[in-house]
Order: sequence, then structure tokens, then C-alpha cells
Amino acid sequence: MNKAGTEQLKMIDACVEAHEWSKGVKDLKTAWATCPRSDWMIWALHRIDFKDERKFRLCACQCVRETPLADGRTLWDLLTDERSRNAVEVAERFAEGKATDDERSVAYAYAYAAAYDAAAADAYDAAAAAAIAATITADDAAYAYAIGAAAAALAAAYAAAVEAAAYADDADAARKTAQEWQADLLRQWISWDEVAKAIKVYKIARKA
Repeated sequence: MNKAGTEQLKMIDACVEAHEWSKGVKDLKTAWATCPRSDWMIWALHRIDFKDERKFRLCACQCVRETPLADGRTLWDLLTDERSRNAVEVAERFAEGKATDDERSVAYAYAYAAAYDAAAADAYDAAAAAAIAATITADDAAYAYAIGAAAAALAAAYAAAVEAAAYADDADAARKTAQEWQADLLRQWISWDEVAKAIKVYKIARKA
């Protein structure tokens, strides 16, 4: 990482692990283009105060619909409760201005009830997926994406563990695969030019 990139990582208090990874890349633009960790990327967006409610929420919904599982299914297949699927659909419509805040709040409550019911039945992969569906209807879309994407990766890990009955190795591999897929998805929604602009504004605000 060049000096400017390293200083900017320090400016946003990036974790030690992220600093170590960044040593193998040229600059922040390359880091954004190659980062394998969706959780690092969304954390960085938070730190530079990047805001785009629509993109965050729709990207979160796509995570729920399409995050891959090891057996060829997607996270959507774990949402066996219609309350969970409805939450995703409401979140998508809300992001496009086609659902009211009351509809979003009701979907949030019902989806969390679905997650609770799944957990009570010891269906941990379904419970994790249902919790994601609830989260993406939260008030703050950026928060919804941050938690939803992380939980989506966790749900993929649960599903792998249930399928293979070998938690540690299979779950870690599934989580890594999910995070890498989500990182690629996030890059489709948010370009480096948008990130660079937000960094510039953030730096100006810090100096003010």
C-alpha cells in the first residue's frame, strides 16, 4: 500500500488484520477492487460517512436473495417462512419509495417473530436467515446492510455446518465464500469513484 493509502487507513482506524492485508495491494483503489471481505468494506464506508440509503438497502436484499450456499442453493432457500420473504419484498419496495414506513415496521416485527420461531425450533440456519430478513427492514439502511451482510455469511456457515455435520472447517469456508461474493456484489452497487468522492468529503470535514 502506498503512503497515502496507509495514512487513510490509519485515519479511519482500520483494524490490524486489514492493515496486514493492505500491504499486498498498491493503493486504496486497488484495495476496493480486490478486498475479499464485505464486512471490512461496509465498515470503511461507515467510517467515511458514505450515505446512499437506496443502494444499501437494495444491496442487502440482494444478499438475502442470492448469497450462495455450499450445496448450490442460495440464502433465499433458507427463508421457509413467508414472513421472512415478505420482509425482503417490503424492504425492496421501501427502497424504491413504493412502501410506507408503517409497512416496513410491520414487516420488521413479523420477520423477527419468524426468526424467534425458527430459533425455538433449533433451526439455526433458518433462524439466522430470518433474522437477516428482519434486519434489512431496519430504520437505518446502512446499518441494515452491515448487519444483514454479516449475518448472511453466518447463515451460509450454519447451512454448511448442518449439511456436513462438521462445523469448523466447512462453516469457515462457507463464510469466506459468502463474504467474497458479497464483496463483489457491493462493488457492483458502489463504484470506486463514489468511494473516492466520499473520502475527499470526509477529509475536508475532518480539517474543518
